[in-house]
Amino acid sequence: MAKTVIIKETGGPEVLRVVDRDVGEPGPGEIRIRHAACGLNYIDTYQRSGLYKLDLPHALGMEAAGVVEAVGEGVTHLAPGDRAAYAAVPPGAYAEARVMPAAQVCPLPEPIAFEDGAAMMLKGLTVQYLFHRTTPLGPGDTVLFHAAAGGVGLIACQWARSEGIRLIGTAGGREKCRLAEDHGAEVCIDYRDADWVSRVQDLTGGKGVAAVMDGVGADTFEGSLDCLAPLGMMISFGNASGPVPPFEIATLGAKGSLKLTRPLLFTHIADHAACQEMAAMLMGKVAAGEVKLRIDQRFPLEEVAEAHRALEARKTTGSTVLTV
Repeated sequence: MAKTVIIKETGGPEVLRVVDRDVGEPGPGEIRIRHAACGLNYIDTYQRSGLYKLDLPHALGMEAAGVVEAVGEGVTHLAPGDRAAYAAVPPGAYAEARVMPAAQVCPLPEPIAFEDGAAMMLKGLTVQYLFHRTTPLGPGDTVLFHAAAGGVGLIACQWARSEGIRLIGTAGGREKCRLAEDHGAEVCIDYRDADWVSRVQDLTGGKGVAAVMDGVGADTFEGSLDCLAPLGMMISFGNASGPVPPFEIATLGAKGSLKLTRPLLFTHIADHAACQEMAAMLMGKVAAGEVKLRIDQRFPLEEVAEAHRALEARKTTGSTVLTV
């Protein structure tokens, strides 16, 4: 048996329930993993609220780290006793232990702590695809990154610095802006006090940025388009402020033949080999000290509802983990 967080209905944090569930044995292509820590992400709140649909009842949680207890037939990249971490579907990471598909579970090198492994996989693999698998970016390019003091944002700030990419961030409040700048943002704009679109244009000499990486959604989408250089790429990868409303596609042409994509991490990591390659790059940056995980909030698994409330109230910085 393992304590597991489930929802039987969609709604606010109050629908989260901690129950005891039988774990069972792994079948072909599966593993059983006992978690040391679980990651908290905005996608978890989308699933809990019903924005992203699940068949109910369903367990929640998309990333965790721990020790492999058993492997099923055909699993060759992991063995019992291995340290491992993952971001993967189906949801179910908010648990002491679980049986799950093995393909997206990755070996976790010994120098990387379990809490770091739990905090970095979904966020870090997201940053990997934003910088390496979405649009060509290289040294000297400038990008705009919203919510630069969040868990994904602080990894992105460091990632950009490690690759010579100029990152302009936005965040809510001077303290959060300083945090982003300390982690590698060239400058971070307080969107509460500044006309951030004009500031971005000033900082780029009126040229705009090569790409906008926007996990905020409705509140920032239109302004983000106005920050792009001609032929620039708008990457809308999240909905923290709500989903982007419908808009006229001709707007992209009028604003400079812009490009728009709405990527999902789980498309990028669906292929086993690609997932392992992306994870190896992420773990290499962490092991080399180019990316350091900042875990500013820790909640016991039983207090998962409080963790969701803090995240949705934008009271968190860096990453948040649930301890098991």
